Parts: sequence; C-alpha cells; structure tokens
Amino acid sequence: MSIHHRMGRREFIATSAGVVTAGIGVACGRAASTEEIAQAAAQVGRLPMRPLPRSGREVTVLIGSASWSPDAVEAGIRCGINYWHKADDWDRRTVPQAILKNRDAHYCEICVDRARGNHETGVIDEETHYRFVKQSVQETGLGYFDDLMFHFGYHSVAEVKNNQGFLRLFERLKKEGLVRHLCHSQHNYRGNSRVPGGDSAVEILTAVMEQGAYEHAQFFYSYGDGEAINNVLKAAKAQGFGTTAMKTTRGASRLLNDREFARKLPAGTTPHNALARWLTTRTDLTNAIVQINSLRQFVDTFSGAGKPLRAADHQALELLAEYADREVCRLCNDCVGHCPQGLAIADILRYERYARDYGERQRARRLYAELDRRADSCLVCGNCLPHCPQKLNIPQKLAGVHRMLG
Repeated sequence: MSIHHRMGRREFIATSAGVVTAGIGVACGRAASTEEIAQAAAQVGRLPMRPLPRSGREVTVLIGSASWSPDAVEAGIRCGINYWHKADDWDRRTVPQAILKNRDAHYCEICVDRARGNHETGVIDEETHYRFVKQSVQETGLGYFDDLMFHFGYHSVAEVKNNQGFLRLFERLKKEGLVRHLCHSQHNYRGNSRVPGGDSAVEILTAVMEQGAYEHAQFFYSYGDGEAINNVLKAAKAQGFGTTAMKTTRGASRLLNDREFARKLPAGTTPHNALARWLTTRTDLTNAIVQINSLRQFVDTFSGAGKPLRAADHQALELLAEYADREVCRLCNDCVGHCPQGLAIADILRYERYARDYGERQRARRLYAELDRRADSCLVCGNCLPHCPQKLNIPQKLAGVHRMLG
C-alpha cells in the first residue's frame, strides 16, 4: 500500500521531510440501486451552470466532492456536476468510471496541505508538494488534476506577498501537464497564538485577489454572515475572481435532530433546500459546496439549486441562523488568542461539525487525536468568553467535544 493511501493526504504531507424524497429510502449500509440513483437524479434535474470568471470554464452552481457517498456522486454526475473538490481522495478503485470515461468534461481538484506540520505549524515546501501531486496523479488514474488548491491557505498578507513557493510549484506542475489551474481555500488566522502575525480570511483573500495568480478561492460562508465577507464577494465579482462558499450548512443537521426546535420549521421546505436556493440565487458567489452523506440528502439539497427563494425558505433560514448562532461556532477565531493554554478552539469546534453535522465521527476523532493540546486542557478560566461574538459558552462546548471525541 502506498504512503498516500495508507496515511491520508494530511499525514503524507506532514511527515514528508426534510424535503420528502419520494421513493428514495436507501437503508443504512446498503448501496443505492441504479434505479434509485436515476430516480434521485431525475428529481433534481440538470443543475444550472455559471462561468469561473478568469478561465471561462462553465461549472455547476453547486459543486461536488470526493468525500460524498458514492451513490450521491453518481447522481451528481447525472445532474451535470462537473467540478470535484478533493478528487485526490479517490484512488483507482474508487474514482468514478463516468469521470474517467469522459475525463475532459470534469474538473478534478487536488488539495495540498502544508508540509511538516498542520495547517498552523506547517510550511510551504515545493519539493514535498511536488512529490505528493505526482503520486496522487498516479494513484487516482486521473492523468492530471485540473485545479491545484492550496488547502487552508496563507497565514498572512505578508506570506501572500513574500512566499512564492506555491506559485513556483504550480508553474512547475503546469509545465509537466499535471495541473492546469490554481486556486486556494482560506481559513482565518487572525489572533491565532500558533500563527504569529496571522491575518483574517478577509484580509488574506483581498491580498490574493490583488496578487492575480489565483483563479478562484473557497472560504467559510453561510446565511447571516457579516458585511466584511460580503464586501469580499462584491469585490471578487467586480474583479472576475471566482468564489466558492464552504462550511455552508452551519448546523442544519443538528437542528433537524433537535425535535423541539425542528417543529418550528415551516412546511414545504428544509434548511438544506432553503440554503441551496439562497446560495445559488441571492448571493454574489460563483458557486458553493455542501457536504452530502446520502442520496436522500443530495435530493433534499440539490433540488433547491437555482430555484427562487420563497417566504417559507426565508423563514427556515432565519430559524437556522437563530439556532446556529446559539449552538454552532462560526469559526471566526476571535477567542483563540485569549486562551492561556493556546487551545486550537476553532479547530476543535470544526471537528465537532464533522462529527455532529457531517456524520464523519471517525474523521473527527482522528483529527482531534492529532492535536497537541486537546479540549480537556481547558482551565475554564473564562478568558475566551468576552471575545465570542456569539456569546457561546466555550468551556462548556469544549468539554462536550472532548466527551464525544476524546
């Protein structure tokens, strides 16, 4: 077994120097039949397309991910999804044959993490990244990756301006025909004690757009986000820079499991369907990515893409925002610099999302176990509390995550 698939993408790099879905009720643990997949695709229909501005490539308004369940991937292909996030997670056994048979019709992205550490402590290492991409091309059987993504992104505006390592990597791989386009995803590093001089995602995204080397970017965005990130969207649209929202659902699955709160939802819609409508018709985004764990969830969410936002949808979104602001960390990082223990609070609460909202408890436990300081190191001193714009009880939430993932 190769290093890449024995250890996973991050470990390889770190160690190198609702809506009722009629008739679709796939039992847990059973793969959907071809008929069920076809029925799901028919319910969603062909998805609207939109150009990625700088390359002119037409992509669907909601894109796909290799992390989806295989039946949802197959349904997505039938609905016209042609951009695939984290395509390097596939191997020759799991890569969809429909993509291999019509390779040029699909844009497959590879995510490259920092080397010799995690997204906070690691570095940009051209040689390590180069070996990873070459190996991933071989292991997936895709022949090349369309988009090279700098996963997690830059730590600061200064790093955008002064560190050209990832740009050199792109030019080298492009010359060899292994990648074709450059993009990145951006997290927030302002106030992070592990990233001295870290800047906000808004500041870094602005600098990346001004630099001009990247074609598009992914970043946290959901209903109710503030003026600063919306101004980035407006600027990106004016400059012809592609934008993809990620971490979009903000606890929608959690809300549905809270029966008392879920009773408040209006009839005829769900949070996922309403979000899809809002993301694809009421924002300045190019497109968005939503984690999908089942064929039923695919239909629920994607059947809203490109559809008008109705009064019931708006009501559902307001309820979701109310619930999320009370229960789900926005991952803004404002509290992190005030923790005397240096806990990676935003990461810990991001792993909570993976476990509770995405159904990825095993992944969440693995990532949580890799932290050098876990949530049980919290002193319950309360230093973080005045700095949370949501007024979350952070020590209480950390304790809950440790009980779940520790």
